[in-house]
Amino acid sequence: MKSERPGSLPDLPGSAHDRPDSAHDRPGSAHDRPGSAHDRPGRPRNPVGSHVPVAGGLSSVGLSYAREIGAETVQVFVANPRGWATPAGNARQDEEFRAACAAESVPAYVHAPYLINFGSHTEATVERSVESLRHSLRRGREIGALGVVVHTGSATGGRDRSVALKQVREHMLPLLDELTHDDDPFLLLESTAGQGSSLCSRTWDFEPYFEALDAHPKLGVCLDTCHIFAAGHDLTGPSGMHQTLDLLVETVGEGRLKLIHANDSKDVVGAHKDRHANIGAGHIGEDPFRALMTHPATEGVPLIIETPGGKEGHAADVERLKKLREAC
Repeated sequence: MKSERPGSLPDLPGSAHDRPDSAHDRPGSAHDRPGSAHDRPGRPRNPVGSHVPVAGGLSSVGLSYAREIGAETVQVFVANPRGWATPAGNARQDEEFRAACAAESVPAYVHAPYLINFGSHTEATVERSVESLRHSLRRGREIGALGVVVHTGSATGGRDRSVALKQVREHMLPLLDELTHDDDPFLLLESTAGQGSSLCSRTWDFEPYFEALDAHPKLGVCLDTCHIFAAGHDLTGPSGMHQTLDLLVETVGEGRLKLIHANDSKDVVGAHKDRHANIGAGHIGEDPFRALMTHPATEGVPLIIETPGGKEGHAADVERLKKLREAC
């Protein structure tokens, strides 16, 4: 498969190859964190859950919704996903959420706001992106989240991708270096569907992104099945999903895949459109999701749905994925 990969970007100045405090010199790897979703006994191979609404209470609303749809793992927003506000949390709700997730062995994740773009040519956007992501990481720790998902962004203003990645290094790497507590979440990079000047959409695009960030030990991947399909990886057929996961592991290494956004696609492979469909109702179909849960790289990795249909649709998709898991 390696022959199919286009050449990666040249080494960035101060990259992992020559930075004295790079990931190669740090003890531990990105999958060594105690108490991660991979480490707890008695949990299904792949916990299945959903992004849940939290307006009105992180615990009282979010976890109630999760229980009603049968979720074994959850993802939440801790700020307006389409704004720059960085609200303080509710200490009581935070503690209740953290305690309940721990007691019920429910891995929790935070999705950072959509506006974040470290590759932007606009200085104000980059500055706001830093503060927004720092807020999501801090709030993630406060609620006991294992990871914070952030979109990889795009090179705006007609600039070369390598220029944008140097900017990613300058502003995102310091945030990773701030994650010094044992209970700090991982930062999980989520590739996009390949629209516009995307910095990361195909599996091999993670290579220069990881290089820019010194393959930091707190760095991981959130793989969105709709995005990677829309970007051009055909997940269908007898080996499509496994080949794509093989490419991902080849690119970022074992143990870096920390979360999966399990979404079907309303559009065909390579359409570069981010339109999620319910599991089995789109162009990916059910079989690739079953195959997903048999690949070694997905052992212990939670699946989060972000599909349409509200509570009823979410409950149906969670149940469908659980049945596919049982059939493996």
